[in-house]
Amino acid sequence: QVQLVESGGGTVQAGGSLRLSCVASGSFSGILFGTNYMSWSRQTPGKQRELVAAITRTSSATYADSVKGRFTISRDNAKNTAYLQMNSLKPEDTGAYYCAAGPDNGRSDYWGQGTQVTVSS
Repeated sequence: QVQLVESGGGTVQAGGSLRLSCVASGSFSGILFGTNYMSWSRQTPGKQRELVAAITRTSSATYADSVKGRFTISRDNAKNTAYLQMNSLKPEDTGAYYCAAGPDNGRSDYWGQGTQVTVSS
């Protein structure tokens, strides 16, 4: 089992920046195999959850078109932590951001509780 805890959300004006963190905890084998793939998704009321960015253990990253060039996903395997650096934030980036992890690319077996990001215009 793997537990994920997000932090770093908040309220920021348009054009500002935030950095989200996601710390994984659990058994050694759980973290070793269960976090090969980590991702960030966001949920806005009335809309489907959107995959924002994902990263493999070897730091190969992918992004949604809506955040390319503004968001950067990274990870520190020694700290069992994934990050989402969000720059040039827009009001439409507002939402609850969730971290997820899984053993294989595209799998999200574990989810965090979410952290709220609000971008004011």
